[in-house]
Amino acid sequence: MSEKLQLSLPAGKSVPRHIAIIMDGNNRWAKKNGKGSLAGHRAGVDSVRSVVQGCAELGVEVLTLFAFSSENWQRPALEVKGLMELFALALDREVKKLHKHNIRLRVIGDKSRFSSSLQKKIDKAETLTAANTGLIVNVAANYGGQWDIVQAAKRFAQGCLEGLYTPDQLDEELLGSMVCLSDLPSPDLCIRTAGEQRISNFLIWQMAYSEYFFSDLLWPDFDKYALGAAIQSYATRERRFGKTSEQIEADNA
Repeated sequence: MSEKLQLSLPAGKSVPRHIAIIMDGNNRWAKKNGKGSLAGHRAGVDSVRSVVQGCAELGVEVLTLFAFSSENWQRPALEVKGLMELFALALDREVKKLHKHNIRLRVIGDKSRFSSSLQKKIDKAETLTAANTGLIVNVAANYGGQWDIVQAAKRFAQGCLEGLYTPDQLDEELLGSMVCLSDLPSPDLCIRTAGEQRISNFLIWQMAYSEYFFSDLLWPDFDKYALGAAIQSYATRERRFGKTSEQIEADNA
Protein backbone atom coordinates (compact mmCIF):
# COMPACT_ATOMS: atom_id res chain seq x y z
CA MET A 1 0.00 0.00 0.00
CA SER A 2 1.56 3.32 -1.05
CA GLU A 3 1.92 6.20 1.37
CA LYS A 4 -1.00 8.62 1.41
CA LEU A 5 -0.39 11.66 -0.78
CA GLN A 6 -0.11 14.88 1.21
CA LEU A 7 0.78 18.35 -0.04
CA SER A 8 1.89 21.56 1.63
CA LEU A 9 0.29 24.35 -0.37
CA PRO A 10 0.82 28.13 -0.02
CA ALA A 11 -1.53 29.97 2.31
CA GLY A 12 -4.90 30.57 0.74
CA LYS A 13 -4.37 27.96 -1.96
CA SER A 14 -6.27 24.71 -2.39
CA VAL A 15 -6.19 21.70 -4.67
CA PRO A 16 -8.02 22.03 -7.99
CA ARG A 17 -11.66 21.04 -7.85
CA HIS A 18 -11.44 19.49 -11.32
CA ILE A 19 -8.33 18.02 -12.97
CA ALA A 20 -8.28 16.92 -16.61
CA ILE A 21 -5.47 14.71 -17.93
CA ILE A 22 -4.33 13.90 -21.45
CA MET A 23 -2.65 10.54 -20.92
CA ASP A 24 0.08 10.50 -23.56
CA GLY A 25 3.15 8.33 -24.10
CA ASN A 26 1.97 4.73 -23.76
CA ASN A 27 3.38 3.71 -27.15
CA ARG A 28 6.68 5.48 -26.55
CA TRP A 29 6.97 3.80 -23.15
CA ALA A 30 6.43 0.41 -24.81
CA LYS A 31 9.08 1.07 -27.46
CA LYS A 32 11.50 2.35 -24.84
CA ASN A 33 11.04 -0.88 -22.89
CA GLY A 34 11.17 -3.17 -25.93
CA LYS A 35 7.51 -4.16 -25.73
CA GLY A 36 4.45 -4.06 -27.97
CA SER A 37 2.12 -1.05 -27.95
CA LEU A 38 -0.58 -2.79 -25.92
CA ALA A 39 1.92 -3.42 -23.12
CA GLY A 40 2.23 0.34 -22.83
CA HIS A 41 -1.52 0.78 -22.59
CA ARG A 42 -1.73 -1.96 -19.96
CA ALA A 43 1.02 -0.25 -17.95
CA GLY A 44 -0.95 2.98 -18.29
CA VAL A 45 -3.84 1.41 -16.37
CA ASP A 46 -1.61 1.26 -13.29
CA SER A 47 -1.00 5.01 -13.63
CA VAL A 48 -4.73 5.62 -13.84
CA ARG A 49 -5.20 3.67 -10.63
CA SER A 50 -2.47 5.66 -8.85
CA VAL A 51 -3.79 9.04 -10.01
CA VAL A 52 -7.37 8.19 -9.05
CA GLN A 53 -6.07 7.22 -5.60
CA GLY A 54 -4.14 10.49 -5.32
CA CYS A 55 -7.14 12.60 -6.30
CA ALA A 56 -9.31 10.81 -3.75
CA GLU A 57 -6.68 11.30 -1.03
CA LEU A 58 -6.35 15.03 -1.75
CA GLY A 59 -10.06 15.77 -1.97
CA VAL A 60 -10.19 16.57 -5.69
CA GLU A 61 -13.84 16.57 -6.72
CA VAL A 62 -13.58 15.63 -10.41
CA LEU A 63 -10.99 13.84 -12.54
CA THR A 64 -11.47 13.65 -16.31
CA LEU A 65 -9.20 11.32 -18.30
CA PHE A 66 -8.75 11.45 -22.08
CA ALA A 67 -8.66 7.74 -22.86
CA PHE A 68 -9.55 7.49 -26.55
CA SER A 69 -10.14 10.37 -28.94
CA SER A 70 -12.43 10.33 -31.95
CA GLU A 71 -9.25 10.54 -34.04
CA ASN A 72 -7.72 7.44 -32.44
CA TRP A 73 -9.81 5.18 -34.70
CA GLN A 74 -7.17 5.95 -37.33
CA ARG A 75 -4.56 3.93 -35.41
CA PRO A 76 -3.62 0.41 -36.59
CA ALA A 77 -6.66 -1.88 -36.44
CA LEU A 78 -4.93 -4.36 -34.14
CA GLU A 79 -4.08 -1.62 -31.64
CA VAL A 80 -7.64 -0.27 -31.69
CA LYS A 81 -9.01 -3.78 -31.13
CA GLY A 82 -6.63 -4.26 -28.23
CA LEU A 83 -7.62 -0.92 -26.72
CA MET A 84 -11.30 -1.82 -26.84
CA GLU A 85 -10.55 -5.15 -25.15
CA LEU A 86 -8.45 -3.40 -22.52
CA PHE A 87 -11.25 -0.90 -21.89
CA ALA A 88 -13.71 -3.75 -21.35
CA LEU A 89 -11.27 -5.59 -19.09
CA ALA A 90 -10.63 -2.46 -17.03
CA LEU A 91 -14.37 -1.97 -16.56
CA ASP A 92 -14.70 -5.55 -15.35
CA ARG A 93 -11.75 -5.33 -12.96
CA GLU A 94 -11.81 -1.78 -11.65
CA VAL A 95 -15.42 -0.66 -11.30
CA LYS A 96 -16.17 -2.67 -8.16
CA LYS A 97 -13.07 -1.16 -6.54
CA LEU A 98 -14.23 2.34 -7.50
CA HIS A 99 -17.66 1.61 -6.07
CA LYS A 100 -16.14 0.30 -2.84
CA HIS A 101 -14.34 3.64 -2.41
CA ASN A 102 -17.46 5.74 -3.14
CA ILE A 103 -16.12 6.88 -6.54
CA ARG A 104 -18.51 7.59 -9.38
CA LEU A 105 -17.60 6.63 -12.95
CA ARG A 106 -18.95 8.38 -16.02
CA VAL A 107 -18.03 7.91 -19.69
CA ILE A 108 -18.35 10.87 -22.06
CA GLY A 109 -18.14 10.80 -25.84
CA ASP A 110 -19.97 9.14 -28.71
CA LYS A 111 -20.55 5.68 -27.29
CA SER A 112 -22.63 4.54 -30.27
CA ARG A 113 -19.53 3.38 -32.17
CA PHE A 114 -18.55 0.91 -29.45
CA SER A 115 -19.71 -2.70 -29.60
CA SER A 116 -23.03 -3.48 -27.93
CA SER A 117 -21.24 -5.56 -25.28
CA LEU A 118 -18.90 -2.67 -24.40
CA GLN A 119 -21.83 -0.24 -24.27
CA LYS A 120 -23.58 -2.59 -21.83
CA LYS A 121 -20.47 -2.73 -19.62
CA ILE A 122 -20.31 1.08 -19.60
CA ASP A 123 -24.01 1.35 -18.69
CA LYS A 124 -23.58 -1.22 -15.93
CA ALA A 125 -20.56 0.61 -14.48
CA GLU A 126 -22.28 3.98 -14.56
CA THR A 127 -25.43 2.57 -12.97
CA LEU A 128 -23.52 0.79 -10.20
CA THR A 129 -21.62 3.93 -9.17
CA ALA A 130 -24.30 6.55 -9.94
CA ALA A 131 -25.22 7.26 -6.31
CA ASN A 132 -21.64 7.52 -5.05
CA THR A 133 -20.76 10.87 -3.50
CA GLY A 134 -16.96 10.91 -3.58
CA LEU A 135 -14.59 11.61 -6.47
CA ILE A 136 -16.19 11.69 -9.92
CA VAL A 137 -14.04 10.03 -12.59
CA ASN A 138 -15.00 10.90 -16.16
CA VAL A 139 -13.48 8.81 -18.93
CA ALA A 140 -13.52 10.53 -22.32
CA ALA A 141 -13.78 7.75 -24.89
CA ASN A 142 -14.46 8.32 -28.60
CA TYR A 143 -14.56 11.95 -27.53
CA GLY A 144 -13.57 15.11 -29.37
CA GLY A 145 -14.03 18.70 -28.26
CA GLN A 146 -15.31 19.81 -31.67
CA TRP A 147 -17.79 16.91 -31.69
CA ASP A 148 -18.92 18.02 -28.24
CA ILE A 149 -19.67 21.57 -29.41
CA VAL A 150 -21.44 20.32 -32.54
CA GLN A 151 -23.65 18.07 -30.38
CA ALA A 152 -24.50 21.06 -28.21
CA ALA A 153 -25.34 23.13 -31.32
CA LYS A 154 -27.60 20.36 -32.59
CA ARG A 155 -29.41 20.24 -29.24
CA PHE A 156 -29.96 23.98 -29.37
CA ALA A 157 -31.16 23.83 -32.99
CA GLN A 158 -33.58 21.04 -32.11
CA GLY A 159 -34.83 23.15 -29.20
CA CYS A 160 -35.48 26.01 -31.63
CA LEU A 161 -37.47 23.70 -33.91
CA GLU A 162 -39.53 22.60 -30.90
CA GLY A 163 -40.19 26.19 -29.86
CA LEU A 164 -38.12 26.03 -26.68
CA TYR A 165 -35.65 28.71 -27.83
CA THR A 166 -35.20 31.41 -30.42
CA PRO A 167 -31.80 31.93 -32.13
CA ASP A 168 -31.20 35.26 -30.39
CA GLN A 169 -31.32 33.50 -27.01
CA LEU A 170 -28.09 31.66 -27.72
CA ASP A 171 -25.21 32.81 -25.53
CA GLU A 172 -22.19 31.23 -23.83
CA GLU A 173 -24.18 30.18 -20.78
CA LEU A 174 -26.92 28.44 -22.75
CA LEU A 175 -24.60 26.62 -25.14
CA GLY A 176 -22.32 25.77 -22.22
CA SER A 177 -25.24 24.05 -20.52
CA MET A 178 -25.47 21.65 -23.47
CA VAL A 179 -21.87 20.41 -23.70
CA CYS A 180 -20.54 17.40 -21.81
CA LEU A 181 -19.80 17.88 -18.09
CA SER A 182 -22.01 20.98 -17.91
CA ASP A 183 -23.22 19.87 -14.47
CA LEU A 184 -19.66 19.92 -13.09
CA PRO A 185 -17.13 22.68 -12.37
CA SER A 186 -14.88 23.47 -15.34
CA PRO A 187 -11.38 21.95 -15.23
CA ASP A 188 -9.03 24.07 -13.13
CA LEU A 189 -5.92 22.19 -14.22
CA CYS A 190 -5.12 20.23 -17.37
CA ILE A 191 -2.10 17.92 -17.29
CA ARG A 192 -0.53 16.46 -20.40
CA THR A 193 2.24 13.90 -20.19
CA ALA A 194 5.06 12.81 -22.54
CA GLY A 195 6.39 16.28 -23.28
CA GLU A 196 3.74 17.26 -25.83
CA GLN A 197 2.28 20.77 -25.52
CA ARG A 198 -1.11 20.76 -27.19
CA ILE A 199 -4.65 19.89 -26.10
CA SER A 200 -5.54 17.63 -29.05
CA ASN A 201 -9.24 18.48 -29.28
CA PHE A 202 -9.87 17.73 -25.59
CA LEU A 203 -12.57 19.68 -23.70
CA ILE A 204 -11.87 22.76 -25.82
CA TRP A 205 -15.05 24.51 -24.61
CA GLN A 206 -14.71 23.50 -20.98
CA MET A 207 -11.01 24.43 -20.64
CA ALA A 208 -11.25 28.05 -21.79
CA TYR A 209 -9.69 29.22 -18.50
CA SER A 210 -7.85 26.12 -17.32
CA GLU A 211 -4.25 26.19 -16.16
CA TYR A 212 -1.91 23.82 -18.03
CA PHE A 213 0.91 21.62 -16.79
CA PHE A 214 3.09 19.72 -19.25
CA SER A 215 5.08 16.80 -17.89
CA ASP A 216 7.96 15.08 -19.67
CA LEU A 217 7.03 11.79 -18.01
CA LEU A 218 5.51 9.14 -20.25
CA TRP A 219 2.05 8.22 -18.97
CA PRO A 220 3.02 4.78 -17.54
CA ASP A 221 5.71 6.57 -15.49
CA PHE A 222 3.25 9.12 -14.12
CA ASP A 223 1.79 8.43 -10.67
CA LYS A 224 0.08 10.22 -7.82
CA TYR A 225 3.35 11.80 -6.70
CA ALA A 226 3.82 13.30 -10.17
CA LEU A 227 0.22 14.48 -9.85
CA GLY A 228 1.21 16.14 -6.58
CA ALA A 229 4.05 17.99 -8.34
CA ALA A 230 1.59 19.29 -10.94
CA ILE A 231 -0.77 20.51 -8.23
CA GLN A 232 2.13 22.22 -6.42
CA SER A 233 2.88 24.11 -9.66
CA TYR A 234 -0.81 25.00 -10.06
CA ALA A 235 -0.86 26.39 -6.51
CA THR A 236 1.82 28.96 -7.40
CA ARG A 237 -0.28 30.54 -10.13
CA GLU A 238 -2.65 33.47 -9.95
CA ARG A 239 -5.91 32.84 -11.77
CA ARG A 240 -7.29 36.19 -12.91
CA PHE A 241 -10.09 35.27 -15.35
CA GLY A 242 -9.56 38.52 -17.24
CA LYS A 243 -9.18 40.72 -14.14
CA THR A 244 -6.04 42.48 -12.87
CA SER A 245 -3.98 41.23 -9.94
CA GLU A 246 -5.20 44.20 -7.91
CA GLN A 247 -8.82 43.25 -8.52
CA ILE A 248 -8.15 39.65 -7.48
CA GLU A 249 -6.46 40.85 -4.28
CA ALA A 250 -9.45 43.11 -3.53
CA ASP A 251 -11.90 40.27 -4.15
CA ASN A 252 -9.97 38.04 -1.73
CA ALA A 253 -9.57 40.68 0.97
